[in-house]
Amino acid sequence: MGKGFRDIERVGEIKEMIRYLKTTPIIDCDNWTIKEEAGRLTKEKEVIKEKAKSLFYFVRDGIKYNPYMPRYLPDHFRASNTLVRREGFCIQKAILLVALSRAVGIPARLGFAVIRNHLLPQGVTEMLQENVLPDHGYSELYINYKWVKVTPALDLVTCEKNGIIPVEFDGKNDAKFHSHTADGKLHIEYLLDRGSYDDVSVNQVLEWLTPVLKPRARRKILGAQYCKQLSSR
Repeated sequence: MGKGFRDIERVGEIKEMIRYLKTTPIIDCDNWTIKEEAGRLTKEKEVIKEKAKSLFYFVRDGIKYNPYMPRYLPDHFRASNTLVRREGFCIQKAILLVALSRAVGIPARLGFAVIRNHLLPQGVTEMLQENVLPDHGYSELYINYKWVKVTPALDLVTCEKNGIIPVEFDGKNDAKFHSHTADGKLHIEYLLDRGSYDDVSVNQVLEWLTPVLKPRARRKILGAQYCKQLSSR
């Protein structure tokens, strides 16, 4: 009887993991560019954690951090587009890491959090009502029977330029933003974890982001059509 229950439990776990290996219109892990890049990055890696590390560092440093990208269409978030574009903000980079991971058989999903960033670039400060970011996106990878949170948002050049301690990933432990900079300045506070998602809801991201954007920034970030809908409500 005990073995039967364990077998049922295992089947349930397998079904659960399948959710995090599927392709979606945004996490398009079956796209040939995603599959080719993921294969190239992991072809000499036999252990899952080493594959995950290789994918993480590619997304962290190979995709330049750019917080000024528009984010109101599915195309803006699609993993293969970010790969071609070679730049993106936190959600776009997290989606790309999830897609690359799924492409090589590592179950992966997205996580979202509300954070306070005490060192926002001047351009971002001018767009926001305050220094709280309601839509910070990160990746979660299933490695050695546990979910690991990883944040590939800030590339090494951006970190060095701003005195930020880079996020490092050892393939087995959470890799999140550091609370302080190298010289002791307060940097990131995690205020709320919004949970895990197997896909991206663009409308949900827009709902989170809209209240914190200053009016003049909404058109650029959220798009004219969405802003028109807001004004008519």
